[in-house]
This record gives sequence, C-alpha cells and structure tokens, in this order.
Amino acid sequence: MVNREIVRRVLAPFAVDRRVLALAFARMADGVGNSFLIVVIPLYVASGVVGGVSFGLAESMIIGVILSLYGFLNSVFQPFTGRFSDRTGKRKAFILVGLGGLAVTNLAYVFAEAYLELVVIRGLQGVSVAFIVPTSIALVNELATTTDRGGNMGVYNTFRLVGFGAGPVAAGAVVNAGPYVLPVVDGVTVSGFDAAFYVAATTAVISYAMVTVLITDPEATQASAGDDLAIAVRDRTGSNLLDPVFTLGVATLFMATAIALFATIQPQINARLEQGATWFGLQFAAFVIAQVLLQTPIGRASDRYGRRPFIVVGMVLLIPTTLAQGFVTTSAAMFAARLAQGVAGAMVFAPSLALAGDLAGEGESGTKLSVLTMAFGFGIAFGPLTSGALVGYGFAVPFAFGAVLAVLGSVLVYTQVEETLDVASSAPSPGDD
Repeated sequence: MVNREIVRRVLAPFAVDRRVLALAFARMADGVGNSFLIVVIPLYVASGVVGGVSFGLAESMIIGVILSLYGFLNSVFQPFTGRFSDRTGKRKAFILVGLGGLAVTNLAYVFAEAYLELVVIRGLQGVSVAFIVPTSIALVNELATTTDRGGNMGVYNTFRLVGFGAGPVAAGAVVNAGPYVLPVVDGVTVSGFDAAFYVAATTAVISYAMVTVLITDPEATQASAGDDLAIAVRDRTGSNLLDPVFTLGVATLFMATAIALFATIQPQINARLEQGATWFGLQFAAFVIAQVLLQTPIGRASDRYGRRPFIVVGMVLLIPTTLAQGFVTTSAAMFAARLAQGVAGAMVFAPSLALAGDLAGEGESGTKLSVLTMAFGFGIAFGPLTSGALVGYGFAVPFAFGAVLAVLGSVLVYTQVEETLDVASSAPSPGDD
C-alpha cells in the first residue's frame, strides 16, 4: 500500500483549490496544442502544401506575419475581454468561448489551401486566446486569498509552461512520423501535418471538457462586478507617480522583451558559438526549465515573505543575465546565462501577478491582471523584432538594449510599487515546516 504521507508530501506543492489545479491542467493541455503550431506552421508553409496570393512577400515574411499576428491580436484584445468578463462576472463562459474557438480553428488548418486562409485562421486563434488568458488569471485570482495567491499563480503558470514547452518537442516528431495509415479505414492515410492539427484540436477539446466539468465561477464574482474598471496610469492614492499595476505592466513588458531577444537570431548565435541546432534548442529551453521548476516555490515564498522583494531582485538579476548573453563565447556559458535569466523571470512573473491580484478590487480582476498578461504578450512579440533589427549593429547590441530595459524596469518597480502583504503576519512561525 502506498504510504499516504509520501503521497501527501508529493502533492503538497500543488495543494491549491481543486478548481485552480483543474484550470492549470486544462491550460497545460491547450498549451500543448497551441505551441504545436509554432513548429508546424513554418514547416507547413515551407512544404508547398499551401499557396495562392503572397502579396509579394517572401516565404519567411509570410511565416513571420502568420506567427506574429496571433500574438498581436491576442495582446490587443485582452484588456477588452478582461474588462467585459468583469462586467458580466462570467469567467468560465469566456474561457469556454476561447477554447471552443481554438478547437475549431485548429481543425480548420486541415482544410486551408492558401496563405490568406492561414493568416485568417491564426488571427482568429489570437482573438480566441484573448478570451482565455485574462479570464483564467482572473479566475485563479478570485479563487485564491492573500495568503495563498502567489502559490496559486505559481502552480497555474507551472502547468501552463509545461504544456507550452512540451508541444514543440512533440510537434516535430508527429509531423516527421507521418503519413499515418488509419487502421479502421483501408487505404486512407493522414499526413503528418494533418495529424498535428488533429492533435492540437484534440487538446483544445480536452481542455474544454475539463473546464466544463470541473470549473465553476465563484459566487461573489458576478455580484461584485464593478462599474469603474478603467486602467489607471497615475497613482490614485497620490503616494507615487504611477499606478502600481500599470508599473508592473511596464516592467513585465521590459522583462518579456529582454527574454524574447534570443529567439530570432539563431543563425548569429550558432555562428558565434560554433554550435548546432541542438545546443540552441537546449539554450532556448533553459529559460522554460527554470520557470517550470521555480514558479510554484517562488510564488509560495512570496505569500510568506512579500511580493515586492522577489520582483525587485528578479528585475535586478535580469540585467546581468541578459547582458551576459551578448558576450559569452561558449555554448555552456550561454546555457547558464539563459538558465539564470529564467530564474530572474520566475522571480518576477508569479509575484507580480499576485501583487496585482492583491490590489484588484472585487469584480475587477480581469481588468487589472490583463495589464500584465497583455504586456507580456507584447514583449514576446517585440523582442524578436528588436533583436532582428539591432543585431546588424553588433552581436551584443540587442542584449545590451535588453539590459537597459531591465535597468529601467528595476528602477520603476523599486520606486513605484509598494508591498501589499503584512509580512510580519504572513511569516512562518518557528513550528512551521
């Protein structure tokens, strides 16, 4: 018989509201399907299966437009969906609309035959995810309390990142192993690309089913939906110049831009370090690995010791770990720099969401937290564009630019964001484990 104490200790890091855990698993499933497409779409376009009017754009530019449109529309629509979900108080309904949209659009790729069709489908996916992200974060926030909000955010982000990290690894294998012969229908085969799209659609359906069965809106959400849901820039209390949630959004934008500089300049990185694609993949994954390992413990620690110290230290750590990537000369050193940058990111993201959640009044979680999720999305979109534009001036220039952003973010957080927890009452007693 399995020792119950062992089981309890294994599950202890994820001892959160069952609805938060269910939502985390659901986001992990749809994260697998979403990240599948990051690998599959470029291969699909390059395969020659699709064609049609290209508007004079090179194939690489078409791929860039298809991929970036998703992030742009996702980020643009998040404040609107977050605010509307606050007014209606129906988080679950918004999440289901988004997941339903993902399921349909993932399946639609099977029937796409032209570049423009891919652009439209990917754009609709961006809008669909805009229904999911701010409302999911808002729901996690409302299911948590001040004493466990950081841990809840950490668990949610950990599972989401596991799904996002696993998808690209599996996608290449699914595409390369095709075509597949259907055992139930003689003579019918499914290409590797179609199989990948079916997998992505299936993960969205699984997420939809999990949310339908396991998630319920907190009773207080609809009752407390507020009327004043504007996003403030100036601090309404007058104690600082900038609103703390807006400040955290700006810092998150800078952080996401800095960590996304790496993706676009793979050829330059591989040439400088005299390495192959395998090393680059490991270096790219190092950031995600650190996030997966540390989001939950750091989130829980911020529940005990305060949000602000972790955010400030994380932003400060982001400075050297970003700058170092422009000057390292070995593959192992780049891996270490990316891993350390992941540690910095983990120290910033979950505590920032928790602090913004602490400041969100009743019925305004979607509006407040969408500031951070929108900023992160824009940063992930701006980072690759920035590095692609700056690397021509020197290999270190994009990373120096990222380090400058991290300096500005550190100053903003240190001067404009106050602690939201009563650390003395949140600290563990001597008898705590």
